[in-house]
Amino acid sequence: MRAKALATTGLVALALTLSACGADDGSGSGSGDMAPTATESMSSDDMGSDDMESDDMASAEPMAQHGTFAGLNDKSVEGTVTVEGDTVTLSGFSSDEGRDLHLYLAKGTDEAAVSAGTELGTVAFDEESQTFTLDDMDVDGYTDVVVHCDKAEAVFGAATLM
Repeated sequence: MRAKALATTGLVALALTLSACGADDGSGSGSGDMAPTATESMSSDDMGSDDMESDDMASAEPMAQHGTFAGLNDKSVEGTVTVEGDTVTLSGFSSDEGRDLHLYLAKGTDEAAVSAGTELGTVAFDEESQTFTLDDMDVDGYTDVVVHCDKAEAVFGAATLM
């Protein structure tokens, strides 16, 4: 008899526990008062972090611009250019030999654009890696990096920035 009473008590306790899991009577034991699920929490957190990331991106420096050199006016110029922050970097660079080669930021590749552009410095025709510093210069609006022979007033080649 004692075993029967114990089994009955166990079944009643189990029934009450199971029925309480599905109840939503406003008493606090239903799912309506539960903390947000992991998915709901992540959605809220993700939205907040996306907002923060976009704020960070808006205040960060512009993304790096890149270009690949091509020869102009029957001259050969090869390599790539990267403009990032206050640095212009030439990689894999080579050019036909010129007596007075200079690198310019310009809004085009003709003589008028070079004249209106900004000289970055002397460029060596035979040095694959070269770096130029932009001293607090705003590069917005410039579309090309131009290799120019100042003495001959000739454009040797250019890279369009993307």
